[in-house]
Amino acid sequence: MQLHELKPEVGSKKKKVRVGRGIGSGLGKTCGRGTKGQSARRNIHPRFEGGQTPIHRRLPVKKGFRNPNHIEFAVLNLASLEEAFDAGAEISPETIREKGLVGNLKDGLKILGQGALSKKLKVTAHAFSKSAEDKITKAGGEVIRL
Repeated sequence: MQLHELKPEVGSKKKKVRVGRGIGSGLGKTCGRGTKGQSARRNIHPRFEGGQTPIHRRLPVKKGFRNPNHIEFAVLNLASLEEAFDAGAEISPETIREKGLVGNLKDGLKILGQGALSKKLKVTAHAFSKSAEDKITKAGGEVIRL
């Protein structure tokens, strides 16, 4: 097959019907729309659904929007760290994941300050609450942000 031999399939190309070109064309005057009535006129809104409740009114209203740049942290309380780790341990998101304290790390790990901390721990995470940071430093530990 050569490029100059290419042509469309038989019957795939149709001429556009030109309506409103006189009675001899067979589609003059009313242009095949019949007489009177809603469908003979051009005033139907494209979203009109024949009188039933439109889809934009049937669907529930969803309030607000979610920021596409939203960061969702996996959270962990100090009480969990107290139970799971010994004094002087170096804690990172990977070690927490290995111990099974957090299932999915999502966009990062945030340490929250619920519970007491009596051990000296070196904690590495993406974010800390103010109370968690205070409790870790008071216990003699170290806070490292990723």
